[in-house]
Amino acid sequence: MTLEQLRIFIAVAERQHVTRAAEALHITQSAASNAIAALEAQYGVPLFHRIGRRIELTEAGSMFLDEARAVLGRASAAELALADYGALKRGTLRVVASQTVASYWLPARLAAFHARYPGIAIELSIDNSEGAARRVLDGVAELGVVEGTINEPALASWTVGEDRMLLVGASAGQVVDEGWLRAARWIVREQGSGTRSTFEAVLRARGFDPQDMNIAMVMPSNEAVCSAVEAGAGVAVLSEFVVRRALAVGDLHEYALPMPARPFHALRHKERYRTRMADALVAILREKQQ
Repeated sequence: MTLEQLRIFIAVAERQHVTRAAEALHITQSAASNAIAALEAQYGVPLFHRIGRRIELTEAGSMFLDEARAVLGRASAAELALADYGALKRGTLRVVASQTVASYWLPARLAAFHARYPGIAIELSIDNSEGAARRVLDGVAELGVVEGTINEPALASWTVGEDRMLLVGASAGQVVDEGWLRAARWIVREQGSGTRSTFEAVLRARGFDPQDMNIAMVMPSNEAVCSAVEAGAGVAVLSEFVVRRALAVGDLHEYALPMPARPFHALRHKERYRTRMADALVAILREKQQ
């Protein structure tokens, strides 16, 4: 049984006439007759009484008409859903981002996406950079945005923005040298965090082994690190996005430690299907980058 056979059967049943149904469907009379005959032969059930030159639905035909209409209705709804999906009128896009990106950089871009495509739902999950890359790799999220560099051959990666990293503490007037770096009490993010890996790369470039850091606390979020530093528990390197308010009101102070801009990278799987929804968000990320 095919959808085309159902369409022909419904047209014939509604008109009680094969020729008129064929004309309405723009097919030949023989094609319409053959479709009805094929259905009746396949299931061994007559769908129409042939009375002279006219036809009438049998009891089975009347029952089948209701079911056929319901099936075609669902097929039409499915067809419309696919059309809407392709036209970016509906759907759900799953995105994962690292904490700094998700909390400070990405929301304005997701708002721009929603304004342009209000029928598309965004499901945003947050993980550290390594965890976000793993979700894209596993197909849990279609698109990821993380801090720093992810070395995974299966993932395509490109720069969509950047960030400044700042060394901050609660007291002013600190002179940062090698001795200070060794003596300082550090508040850091967990392993796998882009914030931590970026800072450790800066230390290595200075010839300083991150293993020599005096780590006082390891925190699971930027906000927890920031709060601990504001309370005087130690110093930290954090995104400018995270510490901007605290610097402005004097709760934190910036120390002189030159650090290169940190890139934000978008991630997607090289071999998985690319939806138009994800392509549309990527286009907005590129627009906002300019």
